[in-house]
Amino acid sequence: MSEPMKHRTLSAMITDQLRQAILDGTYPAGAQLRQDALGETYGVSRIPVREALFQLEAEGLVRIVPQKGAVVSELSLDEINDVFDLRVMLEPRMLAQSAPHFSADDFATLDAIQRRFEGAIAAGNVSEWGQINAEFHMAMYVNARQPRTQNIVTALLQTSDRYTRMQLSNTEAMGIAEKEHAQLIALCRAGQIADACSFLKQHIEAVRSDLLRVVGRTIEKSGAA
Repeated sequence: MSEPMKHRTLSAMITDQLRQAILDGTYPAGAQLRQDALGETYGVSRIPVREALFQLEAEGLVRIVPQKGAVVSELSLDEINDVFDLRVMLEPRMLAQSAPHFSADDFATLDAIQRRFEGAIAAGNVSEWGQINAEFHMAMYVNARQPRTQNIVTALLQTSDRYTRMQLSNTEAMGIAEKEHAQLIALCRAGQIADACSFLKQHIEAVRSDLLRVVGRTIEKSGAA
């Protein structure tokens, strides 16, 4: 393996592990991520670590601060609104193009993801829920011929994951998400595409409202402390 390829492979692995550690709270907001310490942890040079941190900065999970290095980004109500404004614009548009072309195999995939989703909820596995939630949404858009938009939405769902883990800390929110995903599948299966797109928009907006409430309360508490 060439040296540049080796670094890219290591960087991707480190990016995935650091992203998961940030999302599950191992590295909380404000935590400093030192390149030398991470290099020792992963047994690598600083180069793939630096590349991983730049990627996480592009995803909004890390800020590169002068004189301080990489720091885990703070929770932000502005970021929630920014991400969800984009999701509301882009995802119904993708579903409108994708859903009319759903095949039996596409519905089988959605049903299988939904069963995994229900299992994660029953087990209270919030970290797995986030990944399955993203898989579900992207499976809804599988037939959309919008590759740039798909890349953008994939990144938006990764950013959303950090916040939705907080929102889904209660079983009521999990149950609502489960029912709404099932309703989306049912509308698409019935060929009610316009209704499915409207419902998807409502679903995303409802998650946004709940997130603003939950995260806003968390920020207030941290400020008070």
